[in-house]
Amino acid sequence: MDEKDVKILLVEDEEAVASFVKTELEFEGYQVIWAQDGKEALELFKKEDPTLILLDWMLPIYDGITVLRRIRKQSDVPIIMLTAKNSASDISSALDQGLDDYITKPFEIEELFARIRVVLRRLKKQQEQNTTPTSTFTFGPFKIDLVKHEFYCNDEKIYLTPKEFALMTELMQEPEKVKSRDELLDVVWGYDFVGQTNTVDVYIRTIRNKLGDPYKKLIKTVRGLGYCLREDD
Repeated sequence: MDEKDVKILLVEDEEAVASFVKTELEFEGYQVIWAQDGKEALELFKKEDPTLILLDWMLPIYDGITVLRRIRKQSDVPIIMLTAKNSASDISSALDQGLDDYITKPFEIEELFARIRVVLRRLKKQQEQNTTPTSTFTFGPFKIDLVKHEFYCNDEKIYLTPKEFALMTELMQEPEKVKSRDELLDVVWGYDFVGQTNTVDVYIRTIRNKLGDPYKKLIKTVRGLGYCLREDD
């Protein structure tokens, strides 16, 4: 996916920050549309059909979480949150509502570029999978369809964000095999991911919350090693 084909919706109310990020993204070759508040963001989303959204948390009119919820009702477009919030509860809540990734302010522009590249690679891979014959994996009550991009637990469709979906796909392809955090980061987030290995833990926790009892217990934590799927200990 060439940068010139990527349209980014930047939602940021601080003009200085928005101007800097927009200029840097355009220098990299991306198309950039700027929205200054949550209402304008929703309007431009419908009008422009962006490839990716960079969404500030604290916005006038509608905050970032409200914008996230409304977009998730109609689209799986990748969303990266730009936020000064860094508490585990805030981030976990946002991820649970469909956020793909986040970056904490202040941030280095190269880190933002790296996260964008990871998201776009995953999007390209998903689009390529959609052109191939149906590929389905099952494990116990879990079923995942790579073409339809659907995940089921006990025949109930469960919404997973693109990263959550990629994480479950990796675990379900070899369910009994323990995957380390570093291995999961490399596969799901990419080799140039800039962040902490506990990112995997945060995503596993949100997936478990979506599954609920007793199904969440099928995602096993193997202390000192990583994660796997297993029906019993």
